[in-house]
Amino acid sequence: MSYQLRPALRRIATLKQLLRLSLISLAFSLPAQASDQVLMDTVQQFLYQETQALGQEVMIDISPPSPHLPACVAPEPFFPNARQSPLGRVSVGVRCGEASRQVRYMQAQIDIIGNYVVAGQDIDRGTLITREMLSQREGNLGDLTAQAITQQDDIIGMVAQRNIRGGNTFQAHDLKAPQVVKRGQRVTVIAQGTGFRVSREGEALADGAQGERIRVRFDTRELVTARVVGQGTLVIDF
Repeated sequence: MSYQLRPALRRIATLKQLLRLSLISLAFSLPAQASDQVLMDTVQQFLYQETQALGQEVMIDISPPSPHLPACVAPEPFFPNARQSPLGRVSVGVRCGEASRQVRYMQAQIDIIGNYVVAGQDIDRGTLITREMLSQREGNLGDLTAQAITQQDDIIGMVAQRNIRGGNTFQAHDLKAPQVVKRGQRVTVIAQGTGFRVSREGEALADGAQGERIRVRFDTRELVTARVVGQGTLVIDF
């Protein structure tokens, strides 16, 4: 029985392959205008999915593909830079063709109307920022600089590195994490790994903010580098 089925199975596999090749050929034979529209619609949907949670209203303007390029079969959009913020002028990569062997790039302008945080008052350099110092504003997030911080949770608890005028947005270089360890301070260093955890006291040789790595000197004059995890506490992971 299995022997009799093998020719039939081979014919089915051959028909599937021919159908796949026919669909690809059909895509290439589409009028350039129709193929470009499929590409534009696919990129539009991709950008909308990436940005719909960022604000109340999303406006996307995509530059049409070059008429000198071949049709893009089965387009798969992606951001060339995974850390790219989907705001303002952005570049979108698109994989095309069988096995996504071809890659092209398109440009788009993304404008998002939403809320962002500004200083609710003048803030002096060195001030620890609290919720009461912040205010909300609505506008086009695409008009903000790439360094602008729009969420209050990323601002509260930070320290101003320069004077900030009321009504201004917060830039990444405006803020720094507060120092939770001071140079010369007696600190606890916890060494931990699988199945063990020990602690020793030492002296911090530099100021340190949460997450920073600084050097610590023990009473034995031994020097280690440890990660700041809290007020007067550092960790060495093994």
